[in-house]
Amino acid sequence: MSSAEQDGSQFNKFEKLSWRPSIRDSGSKKRARWLQARRIFSPSCPNLRIPNRFLREAVLHGNNLLVFGGTGIPFGENNGNEVHVCNVQYKRWNLLTCKGKKPNKIYGQAMVIINGYLYVFGGTTGYLYSTDLHRLDLSTREWTHLKPNNTPSDLPEERYRHELAHDRQRIYILGGGTSWTSYPMDKIHAYNLETNYWEEIVTKQHGQIGYPAARRCHSCVQVKDALFLLPEVFICGGYNGELILSDLWKINLQTFQWTKLLATMPEPAYFHCAAVTPAGCMYVHGGVVNMFGNRRSGSLYKVWLVVPSLLELTWEKLLKTFPHLAQLSSLQLLGLGLTHTLIQRLK
Repeated sequence: MSSAEQDGSQFNKFEKLSWRPSIRDSGSKKRARWLQARRIFSPSCPNLRIPNRFLREAVLHGNNLLVFGGTGIPFGENNGNEVHVCNVQYKRWNLLTCKGKKPNKIYGQAMVIINGYLYVFGGTTGYLYSTDLHRLDLSTREWTHLKPNNTPSDLPEERYRHELAHDRQRIYILGGGTSWTSYPMDKIHAYNLETNYWEEIVTKQHGQIGYPAARRCHSCVQVKDALFLLPEVFICGGYNGELILSDLWKINLQTFQWTKLLATMPEPAYFHCAAVTPAGCMYVHGGVVNMFGNRRSGSLYKVWLVVPSLLELTWEKLLKTFPHLAQLSSLQLLGLGLTHTLIQRLK
């Protein structure tokens, strides 16, 4: 365990990045500065319109963001199974033309990319839950419906709103469930890419604390341990059928040891989303924060999952001290001594 985890330092706490100023703050010198919203993604041709869907899944592959599935309103009545690709560098959307056996039109599925293949598992049509596993070859754009060698009784339970992790040899399912149940974390299913079998793995609890509560609709990110480069997966928040959760856990994909971190979400949430930077900083956005009033949040939080490097600490301090840097031209930033790599992070 790192020193940050032990002493509860600032590196293991959630920091709120977006907030709404109250009326009494209107006369304060520390006013919130609202930036004008702008469309940053645009279609590559006038005839392409990205479907307006919820509960779709997105995964980053190089400079391309791949988006699959989702549903419209009412849920289950306007599902999709297309793959849309956004080049985040040129901010252009394209519809990926695919062949082969496509997955059903679903939402709430989970995805990972391994060695040039996009894997999609589970999801729901709105009426039926799935254990289907599909693979898209990103070079040939051909879908394959994978059929593991297990007997039906050895397959993972049908589910949606689960998360996937991988170590390049296996794909691991974390949580998920149906509208009436959530699956526990003491045992997790793993798909072996070489043997084409689903395996059940017994995980290790965190001392007297135990295991993470069963949950669905949580978030999940994956990083590599800085010292040993072992894949570690972090899950955050979610819903267990009774409570909205706010805890943060990690599991090591070599030892399968669960560790509960000190950080907790300032506001318990589910149906939120999370992403992690290459440096190990996780950002959490949105979610449902009150199940009875169906109240939703637009807040953005960040938390360091690892002890940040000196470069990252300096970069954060620079941006907080000089927030106008993003408005300067590349030439001006070069003149101030910033490197091309840092300038790209502003653009």
